Amino acid sequence: MATSTPTTDLPAAMIDTVVPASDWVIVLPIALALMGAAGLMMFRRSNGTPLIGAVIVVLAIIACEIALLLEVLANGPVSMTMGRWLPPFGISLTADIFGASFALAAAVVTLIVLFYAELDRADADGRDAFHPMVLLLLAGVTGAFLTGDLFNLYVWFEVMLIASFGLIVQGNRPLQLDGAVKYGFLNFLATTFFLMALGLLYGLLGTLNMADIMRVASAANPAAMAGVAALFMLAFGMKAAAFPVNAWLPASYHTPPAAISALFAGLLTKVGAYAMLRALVVVLPASRDMLEPVLACIAIGTLLIAPLGAIAETNLRRAIGFVVIGGIGAVIAGLSMPSLNGVAGSGLYIFHAILTMTALYMVAGLVEKTTGQTDTRHMGGLYAANAPLSILFILLVLASAGVPPFLGFWPKLLLLEAGLDQGVTGTAPGWLGTAMVLALLINAVLTLIAGTRLWAHVFWRSGPEGQGSEHGSMALKSFDNRGHLALGATTLLVAGIVVAGLWPGPLMDGVSAGAADILDPARYVEATGLAGDEL
Repeated sequence: MATSTPTTDLPAAMIDTVVPASDWVIVLPIALALMGAAGLMMFRRSNGTPLIGAVIVVLAIIACEIALLLEVLANGPVSMTMGRWLPPFGISLTADIFGASFALAAAVVTLIVLFYAELDRADADGRDAFHPMVLLLLAGVTGAFLTGDLFNLYVWFEVMLIASFGLIVQGNRPLQLDGAVKYGFLNFLATTFFLMALGLLYGLLGTLNMADIMRVASAANPAAMAGVAALFMLAFGMKAAAFPVNAWLPASYHTPPAAISALFAGLLTKVGAYAMLRALVVVLPASRDMLEPVLACIAIGTLLIAPLGAIAETNLRRAIGFVVIGGIGAVIAGLSMPSLNGVAGSGLYIFHAILTMTALYMVAGLVEKTTGQTDTRHMGGLYAANAPLSILFILLVLASAGVPPFLGFWPKLLLLEAGLDQGVTGTAPGWLGTAMVLALLINAVLTLIAGTRLWAHVFWRSGPEGQGSEHGSMALKSFDNRGHLALGATTLLVAGIVVAGLWPGPLMDGVSAGAADILDPARYVEATGLAGDEL
């Protein structure tokens, strides 16, 4: 006798349709970087092959990311869930304007740094796995910008950490090992806080999919969610080198070769700032509101203290490290004023910093190569010996300080407008908008002082510091073919920065549209397929 089996209606959990070929464009940049890194490991002993292979892979990644950005601009956020699982069960990659544009900028600077890195490399250096590690770092950065899942973000942070450890010790000098220890300790600590926050969040909500968290977070205990958000703020603040957990950056970024410093400055801290933007403003906005005064204090402290460190520092790349930290303060300022202008200013500053901080370290590497020194007290006379290099440096100083019409001016203009609007509308504590405007202006002045001081010491005075330096001269090294290649790559990047500053319209339109999706993530949630689900 047949017995009937009771049935239970369960929601669909698997994708039972063919994924359109166009959707694969979101995963291809990560897949190409990972496969390229693995492939180049096998050919790293072949002279010339790693560089050529890495350039080809990064060009393919750039092509995919251009296609992805155009798709996002035309049709809104794009999402793809791995393993045929439906969200929130599967791990989703979800790209909006901010994520796609930051990933594209990261790939472009990586391509330029690959050529620049030949400055310090010899024909016998192929065995050091530099190019595979660069591709692995790019895979982690791209994955962090494109992921739609917080645990997957943790995985990409680990990928970045592994690659950055491999890169920071390239050269095997004692100073690099010292920098690696400082870099590693603080980043491991940040990763621990991040993992603790993920465990608590999963215990509260039962999901780590970003779109799903937006849907269900309002039902959780507000105090508990604020605690989770505070852990995220601490973890990502450490990753981004925000005050007061920023000491590791100037203590480590000057230790590896200049090409690696440039990659770190352009990519790693920006991923931390982006993660803070995504977690606090998009995923947990109610908790961010509770932490707003804390964010404001962190932003103001970072904006004011970082350029003072740059003014006091004599080591060239250590001083630039403080300039990098000051930029993180500008990003956090936008997070503490989450209006359209505030978020747009933060997004545009991240984009600007990816390009400008990379270029600034590249120029610093050329200066060190020319003088044979790392301390600005032992430099001088470069203006007469290498005028193009001095022009590149001062252009980047002006862009970093936010002097109009350079690229750094436009995000700071948006942030100033956000601060003034907030002071007028009274949507936050009355002091916040005014204090943020003052901090941004003081930061601009102090950064300009720090940068021009470096320029004067390195380029304008005729010789090293000390008695008779006005009349002295120092032996300066001329560039060989590798040096000219590095100078050409740097000039190309700086030219792009200048053009973007002089023609900011497309960028301003793009970040405004991206900020609108950040503040109202309905299209982001809809792209994942979770918009119509019931709680």
